Amino acid sequence: MPGMLLHDVVASAAADDPAGVALVTPDGASVTWADLRAVVAAVARQVTAMVPVGGRVAAVGSNHLAWVGLYYGVPAAGRVLVLLNHRLAPAELADQVARSGATVVFGAPDQLERLADAGVDPATLHDWQQLCDVDAAPVDAPADGCRPNDPAWLLFTSGTTGAPKGAVLTHTSILAAVAASAGARPVDPDDVYLFAFPLCHVAGYNVVHRHAHRRPVVLMEGFEPVGFCRMAADHGVTSCSLAATMLAALCDHLDAVPTDVAKLATLRVIAYGAAPMPVTLLRRAHDLLGVDFTQGYGMTELSGNAVFLDAAAHRRGLAGDDALLSAAGHPAPGVELRIVDGDTGVEMPAGSVGEITVRADQVMAGYWNDPATTAATVRDGWLHTGDVGMVDDHGLLRVVDRSKDVIITGGENVASPEVEQAVSAAPAVAAVAVVGVPDPRWGENVCAVVVARPGMTVDADEVVATVRQRLAGFKVPRHVVVVDELPTNASGKVVKAELRAWLADNPDVVGPRR
Repeated sequence: MPGMLLHDVVASAAADDPAGVALVTPDGASVTWADLRAVVAAVARQVTAMVPVGGRVAAVGSNHLAWVGLYYGVPAAGRVLVLLNHRLAPAELADQVARSGATVVFGAPDQLERLADAGVDPATLHDWQQLCDVDAAPVDAPADGCRPNDPAWLLFTSGTTGAPKGAVLTHTSILAAVAASAGARPVDPDDVYLFAFPLCHVAGYNVVHRHAHRRPVVLMEGFEPVGFCRMAADHGVTSCSLAATMLAALCDHLDAVPTDVAKLATLRVIAYGAAPMPVTLLRRAHDLLGVDFTQGYGMTELSGNAVFLDAAAHRRGLAGDDALLSAAGHPAPGVELRIVDGDTGVEMPAGSVGEITVRADQVMAGYWNDPATTAATVRDGWLHTGDVGMVDDHGLLRVVDRSKDVIITGGENVASPEVEQAVSAAPAVAAVAVVGVPDPRWGENVCAVVVARPGMTVDADEVVATVRQRLAGFKVPRHVVVVDELPTNASGKVVKAELRAWLADNPDVVGPRR
């Protein structure tokens, strides 16, 4: 999509098919391409009048038509959209507004009230409903001029390894991520896509992906299984994206209410990413639904996904090759991948484990107002992801762990996803996160923090025995902690830094070493 701008996606679809459905809002209302074009134009007109060229416009709230209008309309006006996560504490939101330099914030009234209480100037806060109450006239978005490499979105990273950083994504980088997805996740001519992630997350590029193929997107305000099944049935949904935590909750619901499986009769494919998917969960979902799966590996700094394991590979894996299901996949066309020594940056020999680096048009422009971190992260065009992985003999990327999540016990490195896969095989375990906890003798011990499946009780000895059957002794959890829920970010990814901090503050819950 060289030379394209984000709002061109909506403008071209509206010109060709103004009455076609572009979006279904969480309350079930259909929005045509002409309607969406009008909302995009209204956004561009308002921010042009309120903010200078290159200025920042923030948005906050759960999924809503206004979010999609802001996606396209703010960059169309040559301004930068700052996507704020409504799940953050008010002080965190206020900090990100200040750090981004946003002078206007559009959002849901309850979120704006939280920002005002946190000290954000009420004069900068605006109810985003006004952006949607417009006449659907076929007008174009006014713009002071924008170019493909101009900043379009500013997203703060999930903060799984430290304080969130503002990743600057351009028209080019977002549309390059869309193009990368098109190969591994082709959009069928009759596709109806259900989006259940928060639109404040980089996963929202999937909305642009469907719109680029002129297919409708069904928005959920937030994921929950009953509503997911209802909306899938009401709108003939054929595809969706889910995190592992969402898929597990959906499976639990379908086990409890088997009649709801029929509501998903039109569903053909589930895409996943954000965090590793336990093989046991994939098999369970496949047995329940009989659908295809695709995986995407990416991150905010890549404007979306860059590496994919397609549906054909999943079918082979589900037919018996578990090792295939544990791979992240192949780089998309136009994506270069290297495994390097994390300290020196030197490329590692084939089959070696090292830091995953990526070079592609979808790499971010940099971190907002942070040239030092940008220079350390993007070197000679290569994004240093901070993830540890290897490329196997079949050219498949295998993600071993985030570098900061590798557990070192008695001098041995333990990759937490590998242990999490093994723990997930215990029948009573619904979700698990594995982290290291300090130990005076071994440096760190492996600690599995688990959530029980509904109506079941986790037996720590059973968890240990399950892992011991599958992994080396030094990888077996020495502590098993049962909790009601795991701390997650907007993408459904467990925030292990928060989990480690909680364990450090509550040493009694860890218990004695097993």
